[in-house]
Amino acid sequence: MNAPILSLHGKTAWITGGSSGIGRACALSLWQAGATVVISARSEAAVAGLVAECGNERVIALPLDVSDPEAVAAAGRQLQERAGAVDILVNAAGINVVNRKLSRLTPADWDQVIDINLNGAFYCMHAVLPGMRDQGEGTIINISSWAGRYASALTGAAYGASKHAMAAMTTSVAMEECANGIRACAIYPGETATPILINRPTPPAAEDLARMLQPEDVAAAVAFVLSLPARATVNELVISPTWNRAFVGFQPPPRRG
Repeated sequence: MNAPILSLHGKTAWITGGSSGIGRACALSLWQAGATVVISARSEAAVAGLVAECGNERVIALPLDVSDPEAVAAAGRQLQERAGAVDILVNAAGINVVNRKLSRLTPADWDQVIDINLNGAFYCMHAVLPGMRDQGEGTIINISSWAGRYASALTGAAYGASKHAMAAMTTSVAMEECANGIRACAIYPGETATPILINRPTPPAAEDLARMLQPEDVAAAVAFVLSLPARATVNELVISPTWNRAFVGFQPPPRRG
C-alpha cells in the first residue's frame, strides 16, 4: 500500500505562532504542500519576512496577538472575507516564562502563559468553527507539549497547566464537532529546539539542542495528520527525541560500547 501523499491545493491553513519555531516550520510545510497559508504572530516584521520567503504567493500576513479575543474575532472575520472558510487551523502560539517554579511564579506571569497558550487557542478555534461547520469539514491541530501529557520539572506549573488544558479542550472539540465533519488533534512534542527554550532558567547547550526534536519534525507530524482522508482522525500524537531526558531523570543513560 502506498503511503499517503499530502496535497493541500485549494485549502486554507491558518497557523498561529507562525513566525518562528514549530509554527514557522508548519507554515512552510503546508505552503509547500499547496495550501494558502495564513501566518499569525505578534511580530509584524517576522511575519512579513516569512511572507517574503514564500514569494508572496498563496500566503497571507495576519499579525495578531492571540490573547486578545476581540482581535482574534476580527481576524477570523477578515479571513472569511479574504479567503473563505479556514480548512486547517494549527494553534502553535506558545510561551513560557523564566521564573516558572510555583514559589516564584507571579499572577501576571501565570495569566500571560494561560492567555496565550490556552485562551489564544480557544479564541482561534471559536473564530474558525462556524466556517468549518458551514462547509462540513475542517481540521484543528493544537500543538500541546510533552508537558501536556506528563509531569515535567522543566516547564513549570503555568505551562504544564496550559498544555494539559489544551489537550482536554482538543478532546472536547473532537467529540462535539465530529458530526460536523471536523477533526481535532492534539500533538505532544517532547523537547524541541525552538526559541522558547531561551527562557529556561538554564538554556540548553548546543549539543543538547542538536539531539532534540527539530521544528521540522513536528511539522512532519502535522503533515501526517493532514494526509489521512477525512474519514480518519488522529486524536492525539506523542512524539519525542530518541535521546529523551524525560524518560531518564534528565540525564541520558551511558552509551553501550
